[in-house]
Amino acid sequence: MRNRHPAAVVSAAVVAALATGSCTAGAVGGRAASGIPSSSGDCIRAVDTESGKKPAGCLPLAPEGARVDLVTPVFSRPTEITNPLHASSTLQQVIYGGQVDEQPFRTELTLLPDIKTITVNGEQVRARTLQYLSFSDGRIKEVAFDWFAQADDGSVWYLGEDVFNYEDGVVADTGGTWRSGKSGPAAMIMPAHPQRGDVYRPENSPGVVFEEVTVKAVGETVAGPYGPVKGAMTTTEIHMDGTHEEKVVAPGYGEFTIDEPGSDLEAVELAVPTDVTRGPVPAELAALSAAVRAAHTGATEANVAKVRAAWDSYRAADRVPPLLVRQMDRDLDSLTTAVKARDADLVRGAVLRVAQNDLDLHLRYEPLATVEAARMGLWARQSALDAAARDAGAIAGDATSLELTWDRVKHDTDPARADRIAASLRALRDAADRTDTSVAQQAVDRLTSALSG
Repeated sequence: MRNRHPAAVVSAAVVAALATGSCTAGAVGGRAASGIPSSSGDCIRAVDTESGKKPAGCLPLAPEGARVDLVTPVFSRPTEITNPLHASSTLQQVIYGGQVDEQPFRTELTLLPDIKTITVNGEQVRARTLQYLSFSDGRIKEVAFDWFAQADDGSVWYLGEDVFNYEDGVVADTGGTWRSGKSGPAAMIMPAHPQRGDVYRPENSPGVVFEEVTVKAVGETVAGPYGPVKGAMTTTEIHMDGTHEEKVVAPGYGEFTIDEPGSDLEAVELAVPTDVTRGPVPAELAALSAAVRAAHTGATEANVAKVRAAWDSYRAADRVPPLLVRQMDRDLDSLTTAVKARDADLVRGAVLRVAQNDLDLHLRYEPLATVEAARMGLWARQSALDAAARDAGAIAGDATSLELTWDRVKHDTDPARADRIAASLRALRDAADRTDTSVAQQAVDRLTSALSG
């Protein structure tokens, strides 16, 4: 996961620094990543990500001599990504939570079985595919398909991404999309053995996407979801719009926390298989999930009270990641308030977030495919609520969330059943595209039947 929420405008302080020329153009000279030459007088200017305008002056980048990505990577076994700080061929899924723009924010980062072939320095390189799916206030915000490959020296390279930014359930733009060999060079996203002071550019297509990372510390121990995590590193990152953010990257998780200016924060909830434990689902968690499902289809005061009681029992009986505790408390408070106020729109959003939190807890105990199948059921229930409310935008977003979750689970589904589910999803997509909520409800009914059969 990377920060995908650049500031809409360059801050006044950054603009002033750029306008006075307090950064150095020569800092970006030399050879760009993947051996593509660049002039020693290159200047990378900040870009206002809302207007596209470029203030005067250059981004205040690190000296060229600090960069460790000025090499041409060799890829003999590119899909075997074993770098502990970016183990993107072994991590099955990482869940992030927090808040962005004062809204609850959630990210699901999932390894897909798909292998993508991408041109790097004229050669065809096989790359791993990760699906990035983010939600703001429970609703789809951004989708991306990212491609990574490991070079023979152990460094990991970012070969591009397809990005889809959503507004009210539909694609608003594809800003941030790039591809090695087309939009720019492959970009190092993780050195083989990072050291303090190392500098690299995980995205290096100025004017399209750009990030420069400086390693601040390595070998740190950080508080993980279920205990201390050793071998972490901290970095600072400058973006194309001139803003900075701090990150922690940890073994078994990859990007661990993103601390942006202001109140925005994204952090790991838990990861699979890193946080998996042996043993059955605790009885208290099973009871919580039953209560959540009942509230998801009927969020009455009595049902919500049962969820809260079940949550209190489970939290007292089992270890729960601190971030998940805060999020479930926050979302249950929001749901309780919305139900008491009889605000149907707020109820639909809050009960969705509670249901998402509940299924995250199951990742510790159940196979990922089992949890993904339950997420299909979650989105089917949400689609029924949104169709009943005649909310065309929400239905469109639900259809996309179902399709993307299906991409992650369909290879584990019986072929005959998979055909029925896929047909129901196509019907729902067609209804959503036509903003026909009545037909969407019928498609949801068929989908629910297919999922249960």
